[in-house]
Amino acid sequence: MGSETLHEKPEKMGEETVDQHRAIVSLMEELEAVDWYNQRVHATENAELREILAHNRDEEMEHAAMVLEWLRRRIPKLDAHLKTYLNSEGSILAVEKAAEEGGGAGSGAGDGSLRIGSLREGGGRQ
Repeated sequence: MGSETLHEKPEKMGEETVDQHRAIVSLMEELEAVDWYNQRVHATENAELREILAHNRDEEMEHAAMVLEWLRRRIPKLDAHLKTYLNSEGSILAVEKAAEEGGGAGSGAGDGSLRIGSLREGGGRQ
């Protein structure tokens, strides 16, 4: 891989890390395309062109979501952070504070659990 954005030699990182790099670069490109299309949607006065550009923008969002999901499935820490923050409500900083107080990303957010364990003898989850 001849990517100029690689900071280390690919043979030292392993194929999984290089594939993750490919996905991250692709995600960045998809989000950049979303931004470009969105700017054009809001800049044009031509209604038909606006519809086409909005459609294209939304397709790029789909592509970004697909790549993000691929990364989430392969990077446990990213998965934990996404579980903490995605679909949360209220202040994002309050969500962060609650996650930190509860033991880190993904600790209790998203599954409805308060992570206090079982009240039965032994303390394990039943």
